[in-house]
Amino acid sequence: MPDHPEPTQTPSPGNEAAAPRASRRPVKAVLFDFHGTLAQVEEPRQWVLEAAAACGVTLDRVRATSLADRLLTAGRAGGPLPARVPPRLAELWADRDLYQHAHRGAYTGLAETVDAGIEGFADALYERLLTAEGWLPYADTAPTLTALRDAGVPVAVVSNIGFDLRPHFDTWGLTDLVGAFVLSYEVGRCKPDPAIFWRACGMLGVDPEQTLMVGDTPADAGAVTAGCAALVLPAAEPGRENGLGAVLDLALPA
Repeated sequence: MPDHPEPTQTPSPGNEAAAPRASRRPVKAVLFDFHGTLAQVEEPRQWVLEAAAACGVTLDRVRATSLADRLLTAGRAGGPLPARVPPRLAELWADRDLYQHAHRGAYTGLAETVDAGIEGFADALYERLLTAEGWLPYADTAPTLTALRDAGVPVAVVSNIGFDLRPHFDTWGLTDLVGAFVLSYEVGRCKPDPAIFWRACGMLGVDPEQTLMVGDTPADAGAVTAGCAALVLPAAEPGRENGLGAVLDLALPA
């Protein structure tokens, strides 16, 4: 071993082709996570105000804020994980992304641990989740999906979730930009299980080695075990840009 590192070799002018270049696999398709990647749940206080209104109750903003804080601690779908899952809900919680009844039962059960004094409130909170109005797509979601469609790069939405996302995309006018929806409760697999990524690639007719998975959690990065490349972006505030332009840098030819 030499006493000193070898000097860096700098290509001479006119001989740049001799310099080594990093290789990058071509991207023929893109898989997107939903929550925290393409869209975010509405602001917690607004969520509480809208759910209460659906029950015929008008809350002042101070009480709505207090309830929102307590509900976030209890566990909100699309929000932080619960501080504690009561034993009676443990089985539903474990299966929440595999069965619709488990998803609803887990999250309404958690909401019911907060005494709001409003009849039907837990169900109203959950119903808000099932409407497009309860979510906000990121500002760069539509432009990114449109650019991929225009470039002929197929897209799938791959989500650990217990309800159908298609009506949301219909409302937002984005359905025609998505080639497949691969939802855990429909396919019986959850990220990071490689099988859910293989299912998505199969539905798009592409090889995993030519597919990019985009998400915001380690479960999304699990796509590498299926042979895909992965891009993990930090979730942004609702309605703002989420850094999805980086996808176009990777997927579209220069």
